[in-house]
Amino acid sequence: MRKDKLYFLTFLSISVIYTAIAGVALHYLIKASTHELLEAHLEFSKKEAKTFATLLSHQLANGITKDSTISYTQTSLKGTDFERGFLSVYDWSGRVICHPDIKNVGQPASANKSFVSSVTDDLSPENFYDLLIASQEELAEDTSENTGQQSEVIHLFPVQNSDWIVAAHVNITNISSELDEIKRRFYLIFLVMGLIVILSYVITVRLIGSSYEKRLELKNQQLEDEVINLSKLNRAVGDYQQKVIEKKPQTRTSDNNTKKRILTYIRNELLPIPIGEIAHIYTENTITYVVCFNGKRSTSNLSLDELFSNLDDSYFFRANRQFIIAISAINKIVKYGNNQLKILVNPNSEVDIIISKNRAAEFKQWLNL
Repeated sequence: MRKDKLYFLTFLSISVIYTAIAGVALHYLIKASTHELLEAHLEFSKKEAKTFATLLSHQLANGITKDSTISYTQTSLKGTDFERGFLSVYDWSGRVICHPDIKNVGQPASANKSFVSSVTDDLSPENFYDLLIASQEELAEDTSENTGQQSEVIHLFPVQNSDWIVAAHVNITNISSELDEIKRRFYLIFLVMGLIVILSYVITVRLIGSSYEKRLELKNQQLEDEVINLSKLNRAVGDYQQKVIEKKPQTRTSDNNTKKRILTYIRNELLPIPIGEIAHIYTENTITYVVCFNGKRSTSNLSLDELFSNLDDSYFFRANRQFIIAISAINKIVKYGNNQLKILVNPNSEVDIIISKNRAAEFKQWLNL
């Protein structure tokens, strides 16, 4: 249950983080894409209005009558109001001369149906976007039955040699639908990306977690085995101590004569120590120290090798180059480092007694394991 809860919280956290990042990114990308679209439409509308006004000016300059020019223009504009944008022609009084919808011809232009107030206005994409949003809100609040195309004037260009003005319109409905389609595409892309990213993260975390759990279980199993082995080793120490407790440790000599004591020194005083009272022997700074069970420490002129060669190897063990320990002094055996053993003795040693990996097998054999 804890694992499932952890994976669920991971999924939830990634989802929240992705949603927050995606929300900011979506807002920026949608606004940037919208501004690019509107800027392109503004530039195209300005060029189109200028080109159309220039064409009308040339026709009038070449002697074509106004009535013929209006007739040709009305024919060319017919039906174009269903596109993203279209053109119309006004006179200076604001009366519609040519329009894609012939029903609007002769009608006065409405001041509230234009994004511009004069022929000198320069509408920026940012202002265009804000005005477009405001117009959409007005249309949404409009409860009338007028369901036709809604358009706004975004650019005006005068026709030379006449009192006409070419107006560039934008279809609010078409532009709004196109912008909504852009939003839907971005939302869909980010939704699909979110599902892929979140699921990928969760699956990756689950795989990594499973791999880590397996390694952790393996380490736990190894630790359990080591604990069991150490328990066996400590029990073996106790059993071995019981076996030798009645046996008096002795020194060995080359002539098979046994010695019950070794000669040590405390300052300038000679001190013979019975073998059975020795807890451990160690060297430090080339000096050999003999430690008894009562905690007293004395020194010896003999090296560790010379002392060990004369001790009963069933009672004493050469732990390393620095220590000889008595079986009765061993208090506990613990794991140390990489397959090494640390011997805790009584009385306590100021220096750690470490049995290397190579001598660990010999130590176990010494304990009859």
